[in-house]
Amino acid sequence: MPALKIGALAERTGTNAPTIRYYEEIGLLPRADRQDGGQRRYSDEDVKRLTLIRRCREFGFPIEQVRSLVMLAQDPDRSCLEARDLAREHLVAVRAKLRELKALERSIAGFVVSCETACAGGPGPDCTILEDLAKPSGRAKVAGATRRGKGRRHADGS
Repeated sequence: MPALKIGALAERTGTNAPTIRYYEEIGLLPRADRQDGGQRRYSDEDVKRLTLIRRCREFGFPIEQVRSLVMLAQDPDRSCLEARDLAREHLVAVRAKLRELKALERSIAGFVVSCETACAGGPGPDCTILEDLAKPSGRAKVAGATRRGKGRRHADGS
């Protein structure tokens, strides 16, 4: 197959040209060979490597883990257990983020309930959501809040 220009590589991998140049700049993708006129030219191996990078990023792997996975994919002397360990490490981080998002969901749902029961339709400055959001984060109150503070709970459940 003839060498690909950056636009063709972008199209084949679903990656835009500035991102390809960025990956080259940080060393995830080797610097492209240049044709006369300075145009970058990419090989099938570049397509494969960029596809791996892109998929890793779609799964949320941080750049340094992507770098490790790319290096692992090129080294036949290394064990695939390294990939498993990196994936396991990332899974732990994803699960932690899911717990944070669930807590955030509960807090926002509490804001909505508070507004619906205490001030819905009233003037904006009297909105319980805005009042709670204006408080320092360690003291923000949510879920079951009433207009004048009775029965309010802190975001941490206390």
